[in-house]
Amino acid sequence: MQKFDAVVVGGGPGGYACAIRLSQNGLRTALVEEGELGGTCLNRGCIPTKALLHAADIYHTATHGGPFGIDARGVTFDYARILARKDAVVRQLGGGIAFLEQNYGVTVFRSRAVLEARDLVALDSGERLSCGSLVVATGSRPAPLPIPGAELPGVVDSTGLLERTVCPRRIVIVGGGVAGVEFATFFCRLGVGVTLVERLDRVLPSMDREVSRFVADELTRCGVELVLGAGVESIAPGLEVRYTAKDGAAGSAGGDVVLLAAGRVPNTGGIGLETIGVELDAGGYVKTDGACRTSVPGVYAVGDITGKMHLAHVATAQGTMAADHIAGKPCRQLDLARVPSCVYCSPEASMVGLTEEQARAAGRVTGTGVFSLSGNGMSLLMGQPRGFVKLVFDRDTEELLGFHMVGPRAAELAAGAAAVMTCGGTIGDLGGTVHPHPTVSEAVMEAAHVCRGNSVHVSKDLQAHGAGERDG
Repeated sequence: MQKFDAVVVGGGPGGYACAIRLSQNGLRTALVEEGELGGTCLNRGCIPTKALLHAADIYHTATHGGPFGIDARGVTFDYARILARKDAVVRQLGGGIAFLEQNYGVTVFRSRAVLEARDLVALDSGERLSCGSLVVATGSRPAPLPIPGAELPGVVDSTGLLERTVCPRRIVIVGGGVAGVEFATFFCRLGVGVTLVERLDRVLPSMDREVSRFVADELTRCGVELVLGAGVESIAPGLEVRYTAKDGAAGSAGGDVVLLAAGRVPNTGGIGLETIGVELDAGGYVKTDGACRTSVPGVYAVGDITGKMHLAHVATAQGTMAADHIAGKPCRQLDLARVPSCVYCSPEASMVGLTEEQARAAGRVTGTGVFSLSGNGMSLLMGQPRGFVKLVFDRDTEELLGFHMVGPRAAELAAGAAAVMTCGGTIGDLGGTVHPHPTVSEAVMEAAHVCRGNSVHVSKDLQAHGAGERDG
């Protein structure tokens, strides 16, 4: 039996970062991972999908260069080479993680782990690891859809879709959340026929309504057939997705592949959590406090299995915080209300904090400031003037409550808004920060000016209502 100060089970963004930070804190650390280091994010999620989306963006730009005076004729894409580059990026990053674990002295076990006690982890190799502290970071997996026909060949989840080596001619996507919207964006920009079926009345239901409406319009402009407010009843042979609308009308859509993108479930079963007494909620997620401690002393949980936010950057932040807490170091608990969420559609969408509806429900006296990217020089010269920045603020205190953006570089700009909100900043702080010109970031500053009614790039009548135009 090998003895460690800490054992981390799961090598995704939360687990591998936690293991490194534990070692940095002077603790003898083991990391157990039965699959690939980097977890879902690196191998089957964030990185491979964004690699695909970037390739699709390049292809779309090359085939739509006319307005810029660029005539690139006969542009084609090679799907196999797109996949090969995606795989190369994943391998490089995975190799980097392996190097860092070795560099910091973390002992990595490539094995399945079962928790036998609060301080004892059994590996399928027969070896046992004892530990002072235990961190569980086993992640999540695509949620299965209990509908007839889900088992048919050609019906896949996101993992299965990434493993396919042939570009479909037509695809039906079930689910209008982040994964569904991103895959719809990727395929439609390659010219693939796409139908997206969502049971709710809008895509990206967790985002600001104006943002989700804008994204839906852009998907339609790209050629995606949106079927909203429709529940999937079955998938018939021949990959015909049959659905029923809220008014009872029946419909169907067919393709040569069907993607089920209906959320994720935690990997908490069969690893011994119940054996050692870790409390789970009704959805199977591990209950944790603000320091990621479970109901069992000395046992922590980080990442998707906590059910807080299914985001890689949240998992990493939780992992490093838990490692500092274990080491007895001062650590600030993670404020999930200040964490950016991003969707890599075209154009990108991002948010931090509260939507307008949420702020009002919380009893805040809210105001908004909106700046259209049609008035932003960088967006215009890039040929991407469609989109907007929307800020939600407290009219009494001017506290910045929410940041919402759809447009180029929206994901990158969310971090700045998050920093302002984390520091308790106001729209005055945001608007008073001089932004470089020409940049898309200027639109954030202008939206703050609109909040106060003093933007020099928005007409008087629009600012009188505290909001500019929403689109380009």
